[in-house]
Amino acid sequence: QLSCLLKMVTLHGIPKDLDNYPKDLLLFLSPSDYAATGNCSQFFINVGKANVDVLPREAPQRQQLLLEALECLRIPGTQINEENAEILGRLVCDLGGDYIRSSGGRLLKDLSQCGSFLPEQEEAIRDVLSSGNTTFG
Repeated sequence: QLSCLLKMVTLHGIPKDLDNYPKDLLLFLSPSDYAATGNCSQFFINVGKANVDVLPREAPQRQQLLLEALECLRIPGTQINEENAEILGRLVCDLGGDYIRSSGGRLLKDLSQCGSFLPEQEEAIRDVLSSGNTTFG
């Protein structure tokens, strides 16, 4: 339904008031499409508020959104700071174990909003918690 709605909304180009539409709609839009109405950082702030579970975890669109978000935010390695974690919003749920370990306890609060984890993510979360360098113990 959302992809059909997006086709109707963008029939005559990207509307200038796209930020007023449901955030879940943005999951089906590319940041380059959004560029006419704002910057990529603003796009991912809005995507981060969307229910990413509308797309299956293994969906190419969802994986592409994460890759484009990391590129947009100019994250060179696997370390995510608190500001970027806040922008990523629910996209942090798709970060791999390397990102979770490198970022230490900074991602734990954001990861708490995720419905489930892959085994690799669970192991990384356990590693971060057992390090003792977090506010959680």
